[in-house]
Amino acid sequence: MSAGELVAGAFRRLAPRPYARARVVLFPHGGGSASYYRPWLTAAPWDVEFLAVQYPGREDRFAEPVPADMRGLVDTLAVDLPLAGPPTPTVLFGHSMGAVVAYEVARRLTAAGDPPAALVVSGHPAPHLARPGQVHLGSDDELIEELRRTEATHLDILDDPVLIQAFLPVIRSDYRLSETYRPLPGVRLRAPVTVLYGDRDPEVTVAEATGWHDATDGACELHVFPGGHFYLDEHRDAVVELLTARARAISATSAVPWPSTP
Repeated sequence: MSAGELVAGAFRRLAPRPYARARVVLFPHGGGSASYYRPWLTAAPWDVEFLAVQYPGREDRFAEPVPADMRGLVDTLAVDLPLAGPPTPTVLFGHSMGAVVAYEVARRLTAAGDPPAALVVSGHPAPHLARPGQVHLGSDDELIEELRRTEATHLDILDDPVLIQAFLPVIRSDYRLSETYRPLPGVRLRAPVTVLYGDRDPEVTVAEATGWHDATDGACELHVFPGGHFYLDEHRDAVVELLTARARAISATSAVPWPSTP
């Protein structure tokens, strides 16, 4: 499955949207890739562009080394994003590990004077409540069992000894980034934050989800969906609709002109 058109560095355009009023940037979960978001196109509108992030070490970036830490990953993404198209009101969305990656990119952009219009996070505790972990230190078998428990990877990959051995180093690195993450030094976020999570998600509690209000000086609201950690798969259309509504709302108040001719 194609991850989409390369637009700049790590960013892939899922489909052309020449008349887009705003854009949504999608950050995958640990072990995930840009193509995870490809099916979202079935619900994506004509006037909002969806970009997906391709982390190093997977799909068309398989040969690239994975970052040593969260700072290294965020530094690269924050540089690439402004190059991914003309100035457009932007919503950042991240699920699981992608939530804190998006959060740190949002802070870095804020420090550079180009903050996102909004941040939407999913399936992850507030940054200051991030859970430490040691899955990345376990054996291959223990790591595979964790992937089965969280349903973070397709079972056909887990059952293929060749494929799983190829992907385990990347997955282990993502777990290391996530499990050792602590908020990076820097400016405080000012953008409004919307928090999504599944009501049966073992990876985040209500208190950990509502804790995101301490991560920004902007407004913060919570949306709860039926389901576990990957409730997204069951409620894809509803999540895309929510992201579209956020993007349209900010575009309506933006000073960026919208083209009136092709």
